[in-house]
Amino acid sequence: MQWQVMTFDKLDTHTLYGLLQLRVDVFVVEQNCPYPELDDKDLEPQTRHIILKKGDKVIAYSRVLAPGVSFAGFPGIGRVCVSQTARRLGLGRVLVEKTLSVAAELWPDTDIHISAQCYLQQFYQDLGFKPASEPYLEDDIPHLKMIKPVLS
Repeated sequence: MQWQVMTFDKLDTHTLYGLLQLRVDVFVVEQNCPYPELDDKDLEPQTRHIILKKGDKVIAYSRVLAPGVSFAGFPGIGRVCVSQTARRLGLGRVLVEKTLSVAAELWPDTDIHISAQCYLQQFYQDLGFKPASEPYLEDDIPHLKMIKPVLS
């Protein structure tokens, strides 16, 4: 398995196809949630795509967003997903840890924000995130704003 961290302009077409396929499979098909998957945030010059491949197949993905792209004044992470075939291997935790490492490298001494699906609240709390809002609906799925403080 191989980790890659890159900006949009460095993605080759096969990797781009693979990460978009994974995101659609998880967030649109599995969760039965039609929403605008292509949101222009991928194109932001400071966005970093964190990709785990097994061979040529993208099996885990997330992205790091610059301050202000999703959260006013703070960097964020999103589109955190692992393929169905690679779940239950602990890759979700490793993916988020890798993503947080990339965010901390780009924006040290800054809290990291996320809009987490409510059913994943404990997962993110175990990684140091703290709830920062009441639950709200995002694309008809209950979400919760969570923040990972710099020192946790």
